[in-house]
Amino acid sequence: MVDYKRRINELPKGSQILHEPLLNKGTGFTVREREELNLKGLLPPTVLTIEEQKARIMKNFHAKQDDLEKYIFMIALQDRNETLFYRTVIDEIETMMPILYTPVVGKACQQYGHIFRRPRGLFISATDRGNINTILRNWPNPHVDVIVVTDGERILGLGDLGAHGMGIPVGKLSLYTACAGIDPARCLPIMLDIGTDNEELHKDPLYIGIPQRRLRGSKYDDFIDEFMNEVKSVFPDALIQFEDFANINAARLLNKYRNDFRMFNDDIQGTAAVTLAGLLASQRITHRKLQDERLMFYGAGTAGIGIAQLFVSALQKNGFSEDEAQRKCWFIDSQGLVVKERKRLTESKMPFAHHHSPMHNMLGIINTIKPTALIGVSGQPQSFSQPVLEAMARNNDRPIVFPLSNPTSMSECTAEQAYSWTDGRCIFASGSPFEPVTVNGKTFVPGQGNNAYIFPGVGLGVVVSRSYVVPDTMFLTAAETLSAMVTDESISSGQIYPPLASIREVSKNIAVAVARQAESDGLMDSVIPDNLNQHIDKYLYKAVYTDYT
Repeated sequence: MVDYKRRINELPKGSQILHEPLLNKGTGFTVREREELNLKGLLPPTVLTIEEQKARIMKNFHAKQDDLEKYIFMIALQDRNETLFYRTVIDEIETMMPILYTPVVGKACQQYGHIFRRPRGLFISATDRGNINTILRNWPNPHVDVIVVTDGERILGLGDLGAHGMGIPVGKLSLYTACAGIDPARCLPIMLDIGTDNEELHKDPLYIGIPQRRLRGSKYDDFIDEFMNEVKSVFPDALIQFEDFANINAARLLNKYRNDFRMFNDDIQGTAAVTLAGLLASQRITHRKLQDERLMFYGAGTAGIGIAQLFVSALQKNGFSEDEAQRKCWFIDSQGLVVKERKRLTESKMPFAHHHSPMHNMLGIINTIKPTALIGVSGQPQSFSQPVLEAMARNNDRPIVFPLSNPTSMSECTAEQAYSWTDGRCIFASGSPFEPVTVNGKTFVPGQGNNAYIFPGVGLGVVVSRSYVVPDTMFLTAAETLSAMVTDESISSGQIYPPLASIREVSKNIAVAVARQAESDGLMDSVIPDNLNQHIDKYLYKAVYTDYT
């Protein structure tokens, strides 16, 4: 844990303290603190508790009429008083999650250059090749636990947003603190600005990145190699989370670095774990076994392939062969059903290409293959039509429908469409949140297959265990742990994920399981203490004011 009392004593007394968001308490400074820190007269005389400050924040938050304005308001709070920010987010997680994460963070990234107030994290550009070590050392805290990095090429389902994608690492690390208790002082968001192919951004005078085409080929690879090696040199204990890299780079970079660095790709592995958790929990509703499922993926990019691979691992753990498990996964891409008869299949699709005549019509594919679960990872909004979902309902008593594309505007269908077109019988989870839906007099609360259920807990487990690497066994363990936390009460209302209000408990339980998995896999130097829960409790950041006297 960071010693905030020591840090404040290293600063000159007076107004500078008020400009350090990790240390500033605003009107929360006590009378004695104001005297000892030379703050008298620099603040209004009233002393407020953090609860009173939070009440004012929430009043102003709810007065904002636009979600983007709410995002700007909360980021401004984070920029001036991080303790109050995290206290508010932790206490009001169900309200704050859609604002600070999907779907509003997508809109914030689209407008990032226009709403830019104060830089957060590090911006490392293509012009910095050969100098990345120096830039990393400019970061004021030499002790970093978690880095979230993006190159901005595939922000959610919105495409290439270049340097405006910095909103994603900032938002993800906010959730590391709010959901898993990683100290914000030990979190580092990084934007790798290697250009953008988005012509609109090139024309935008307020674009904050370098207005050039993206690095490609060996120049791109050399840049990423330098970045990874210098991070390992400067921040040797840091976990590196890759976020929103394009399909052409995401999987190959994961495969390139996963055995030599403490890193993972959340879009691939985090998405896989939260989806598998939903499938595992759904068994308590469908009364089917995991091996009874036949999955149809709409979209054959890295997210869909990652889900299928983890699903295969889960079945292998239950005694099935890899080939048997792979045959339960089918894919539809831009050319139709992925089959062995197609020429020039990519390597990642080949294990899931089965012998079948080529088909191109989605409804025909559904009626022929008869999947039990339809999983959308396409970024193609409204692609699950009424005839398709009605076919899913005809073929299954309890069809599974997971439109996972983010943000909400990119979802393959809405919750209302899914429930209405399946006569209220589908088991539904989406990537972004939807409001409750009433069908035939029954109200359904849509589940959200939110990666925030997975990556904070996995990250915390890796940090406390100091695991050398982050293998898929950890994500399988995380999925099993998450699904086991869904209560009978939630299941009875059709929910297959725990309520967001319990996400800190979820993250801690996942962290414990991941740390023990690291020990079981022989991936750490030390021995996990018997009192692991208490050990983690001591590590967790708590959003309370430090007494500086």
